[in-house]
Amino acid sequence: MATRRVGAKVIDWAAFAERVPPNQRSQFNALKTKADALKAKLAAVPEKPPAINWDAYKKTVPVAGLVDKFQKEFEALKVPQPKDTASVTVEGQEKDMDNKVSKFVVESNNRIKQYQDKIAALNNMVPFEDMTLEEYFEMYPNSKPNKEKYPWWPHFPVWEL
Repeated sequence: MATRRVGAKVIDWAAFAERVPPNQRSQFNALKTKADALKAKLAAVPEKPPAINWDAYKKTVPVAGLVDKFQKEFEALKVPQPKDTASVTVEGQEKDMDNKVSKFVVESNNRIKQYQDKIAALNNMVPFEDMTLEEYFEMYPNSKPNKEKYPWWPHFPVWEL
């Protein structure tokens, strides 16, 4: 039973390792080491426990009927497997994270497109060395001095420096 449960969920460690940032590589290696150790321990456990030799106990135990009573109770004992309640929650969180990741990817691609458009505009712009003041003020109107409001040099309030 132990080996069946271990084989049910397989982790692709190579794909996992590709996504780990370099500053978290030691933590990832520690996690993989622990997982491998647990998997090896679980694989070492037999699928079924060894059978009990009730006849040997009947010969050595002096109290009559005690071994028969234990055998009857042992065979009647059924240990229920715990129900998996966490997988449903984890799967829900996984779907939620998939939605968030896809939304983030779309938003990131939109930002990349905007940045590429800005880069293209800057590359197509006249170099600052060849630009006149009028062209510069046309491109950056906030930097144009306000000579009507502030007629003396530097044509803006000094306290805004």
